[in-house]
Amino acid sequence: MIKVGVVGASGWAGVSHLPALAGLDGFAVTAVATTNQASADKAAAAHGVPLAFTDARTLAAHPEVDLVVVSVKAAEHAKVIRAALEAGRHVLSEWPLGVDAAEADDLARAAGAAGVVHAVNLQGHQSPDARYVAELIADGAVGRLESVALVAAGDPLGGPRIAPELAWSTDPSRGTTLLTVMAGHFLATLDRMAGRLTEVSARLPSPYDHVEVTGTGRTVPNGAPAQVLLHGILENGATASVAVHGGSGSPDGFLVKFVGSEGTLTVTPTQPGMYMHWTDWDIRVDGERVAVPDAYRTAPFDPAAGPVANVAAVYQEIARSIAEGRPPHPDFHTAAAQHRVLAAIERAARSGAVERVG
Repeated sequence: MIKVGVVGASGWAGVSHLPALAGLDGFAVTAVATTNQASADKAAAAHGVPLAFTDARTLAAHPEVDLVVVSVKAAEHAKVIRAALEAGRHVLSEWPLGVDAAEADDLARAAGAAGVVHAVNLQGHQSPDARYVAELIADGAVGRLESVALVAAGDPLGGPRIAPELAWSTDPSRGTTLLTVMAGHFLATLDRMAGRLTEVSARLPSPYDHVEVTGTGRTVPNGAPAQVLLHGILENGATASVAVHGGSGSPDGFLVKFVGSEGTLTVTPTQPGMYMHWTDWDIRVDGERVAVPDAYRTAPFDPAAGPVANVAAVYQEIARSIAEGRPPHPDFHTAAAQHRVLAAIERAARSGAVERVG
């Protein structure tokens, strides 16, 4: 049994991590931590968790915790991760791993030196649909891959309005923007299917100097992009075109198109309002729908229900890695590599030149 302590047990963790863990064998949530005791006690009572703390270090050091889950704001990830590593605990961090590539590299090195299992919740890597598409492409379903196009919605980030609970995200130094979160997840999922980007040219349009905080009548300064536009080359030589557009409503879906020498594979959502790393897909090869084999769907959740199924698959991968004494995938090194992609996009947007991915 893997005993789990969740830091940041409300919000996102409450609709993804905690339901996922509740439905999995081999895991028990033994502790939660939030910013104050009342909210920690409330989260613990809601999920039947015996221990509630206000301090991540205390949670990580407790003998009833084997795995620390880091589900706080990105700017606070490093502090909580380091507390877990110092306590010798396995750790699962939400994406992004850190506020920038340098911090992500530092955390990956520290996790490697600590000798624990370290994983990042880039759940698109564990999506059964993404894994099956990767196999189809590798097996030549469209012949030699020549180009990939991805268009996706990144709401609620990047638009002219922002929800009050996300108003802090308009400061890029906090690590949570349309580029780092939404494009970061989408590009990681694309990486899982078609391979890594090796060079990019990019634009990060930011037409809103200030954005409205919904329902408050006030505005806040904004330094975050409203769109992410890039062209790149994948390691296999195929071209990639990506457009992630921001907004202040519900996402209106995504489209991924793989064009090869012998055919075309397309991916769209089976239902609206879902991100590509959350949900199940409509996969078509030359217009004919292709079903994902049941063997790919290991998590005990309906993939149409939202993010819980792919988050649960991340936990299953962590359990296997602990049992087998190997690194999980994706781990902190995977996350650091993804941060380097984002850094190259930022450099390209500033310079107007093609930038190599470090």
